[in-house]
Amino acid sequence: MKFDSNLAWKEASAAISANREVVLALAGVFFLVPGLATALLFPVPQPTAGMDSKETAAVIASYYSSILPFMLPLFVFQAAGTLALLTLLTDRSRPTVREAIRSGARGVFPYVLAQLLLGVAVGLIGGLVLAVGSATGLGALTMAGIAVVGLLVIYAAIKTSLVGPVIVAEGERNPVAALKRSWLLTKGNSLRVGVFYLLVGLVFLIVTSVIVAVAGIVVALIGGPHAGELAGAVISAALNAVMALYFVAIVAATHRQLAGTSPSGVFE
Repeated sequence: MKFDSNLAWKEASAAISANREVVLALAGVFFLVPGLATALLFPVPQPTAGMDSKETAAVIASYYSSILPFMLPLFVFQAAGTLALLTLLTDRSRPTVREAIRSGARGVFPYVLAQLLLGVAVGLIGGLVLAVGSATGLGALTMAGIAVVGLLVIYAAIKTSLVGPVIVAEGERNPVAALKRSWLLTKGNSLRVGVFYLLVGLVFLIVTSVIVAVAGIVVALIGGPHAGELAGAVISAALNAVMALYFVAIVAATHRQLAGTSPSGVFE
């Protein structure tokens, strides 16, 4: 079937609006609080004047290496939140919040394992492409290899974006089977789904950037630079949590449409 992005957006928005208090509360716990903690406890270092690209890359690599022990459990925690929200958005039995969280927790292991398997596969293929490009010693081929790897990562992310709904809504607990199912569901619609995700992400990015910048300037003028940075971090974390919530709802609506199932009765 042909994917209808307009229908998917309408269903996702309606689902969130119908149970706004519940889904916003879960988004606050699983996305807002961790995002705010990360922004306040582990601020991204800013490149100093005179640093070249290699030095900047080294600083960024060092930063992410230092926060890795914190990011791994955070990823698992947010995976549980994602699956809990998907349960609320797809389960016709009208689960309570506690039941949704329990259901999400039960699906964490296959979900995380599926992401790890995907990462390993993409890493191996991407590493091989980069190694071939680097071995030639030609800068053009190396850059082409980097572009190919980037496209590969994007394509794989689109094709496997429905793993969460497959695990939650279809009850698939085999991570390999969940990856295959998502791959098949998006067959023939990968470009439409990818463009839809891209447009939604760009809109959220622009809106978030504008709001954070304006609010940060206003608060900085009133309370000083530190207050402006704090306000920016809080607002950015809140908007990112809302964006994460909408993307979960969008993924649920996309799965529902491509799987040929009718909307869940949870939000009637």
